[in-house]
Amino acid sequence: MHIRPILSTLARHKTAAALIVLEVAISCAILCNALFIVSERIARISLPSGVAEAHLVDIRVAGIGNVDQAAARTREDLEALRRIPGVASATVINQVPFQSGSWNTSISTEPDFKGTVVNAAQYGVSSDGLKTLGVNLIAGRDFHPDEYLSTDDLRAMADPNQARISLIISQAMAERLFPGEQAVGKAVYMGPVLVRVIGVVETLKRASAMQGDLEMSLIMPMVMNYNDGGFYLLNVADPAMREEVMAAAVKVLEKNDPNRLIREPRTYDSVRAKFFSADRDMVGLLLVVSILLLLVTALGIVGLASFWVGQRTRQIGIRRALGATRGQILQYFLTENVLLVSAGIVAGMLLSYGLNQWLMGQYSLPRLPLYYLPIGAVVLWALGLLSVYGPARRAASVPPAVATRSL
Repeated sequence: MHIRPILSTLARHKTAAALIVLEVAISCAILCNALFIVSERIARISLPSGVAEAHLVDIRVAGIGNVDQAAARTREDLEALRRIPGVASATVINQVPFQSGSWNTSISTEPDFKGTVVNAAQYGVSSDGLKTLGVNLIAGRDFHPDEYLSTDDLRAMADPNQARISLIISQAMAERLFPGEQAVGKAVYMGPVLVRVIGVVETLKRASAMQGDLEMSLIMPMVMNYNDGGFYLLNVADPAMREEVMAAAVKVLEKNDPNRLIREPRTYDSVRAKFFSADRDMVGLLLVVSILLLLVTALGIVGLASFWVGQRTRQIGIRRALGATRGQILQYFLTENVLLVSAGIVAGMLLSYGLNQWLMGQYSLPRLPLYYLPIGAVVLWALGLLSVYGPARRAASVPPAVATRSL
């Protein structure tokens, strides 16, 4: 198949050919970036939290009026919650991974934020905190009972250094602070306050995925009662019992102190689903837009190919009369389509890069990996061939006798 006759034909139909090239170029630019954003959002939605997601429920309480006994009431609540059938463990905590808003702090290897400084999510737990979260402790130990401090204890201390605070940090944070070294037993600092690393957990994501490095997290033996921002986190042995346990927990808390507001208990699954709802919506929207864009492109190719077949019916008949086979006619239109789509893809790749640069500036997206460009090209080549195949077959079925009808 000679390319020159095809190019000559396209040169006589510059406007129609340019429209197809432009349509393919726009589709390529949007498709490549949309696929990239979709893959980024799916990867974000699939992030492991590091906790026993299927087993967790949380219950939040707000005091009414005099809350002077909030610390004592919190201890009583925990004892009652742990006695509920099906509850494997319970703790008071200030946040969980993938929630809106977060507690954060900075840790350094030298006093007053000198040396290596890491900003991390600050998890405060009461006893059974690690057991309830279900995190994997890979080095060191859990907190001893005498290491837990209430927020009231911390506020009452004239010198925070006398508290001898212990920390458990994530593996990623340990590697950042002490690359190539054992973190357990090392001293780090929260401002001027010395704290000691006693354990390392494999993974514990930040509470908010929008703030800093997702892997940087630490756990403190800091008991925050419900008046200071703490809430109850329960680990249910059998996930199928979560609804039953939540209902029982509300009754227990109401019985323990009816003069409080108890928010609707939530499974951790629902917390996570709410946090990533915008990402799921974005994935769905971009997939719909991409499919519609490909559909419009396909219809444009079909329409133009059908128009050209109608315009060139006599020319096709002459070619058939001169000995061209059906296969050669089919090949002619397929090659013509490949040339148009290829031109559109080349222009689309340049547009893809430009669009990605704009998105990087406007929405802080990462750079578009180059392998998305050939993916978009293959999709559009396949779409072009499938779209033109029907009109091309009709062209190939034109009989030689058509050439004589206007003679």
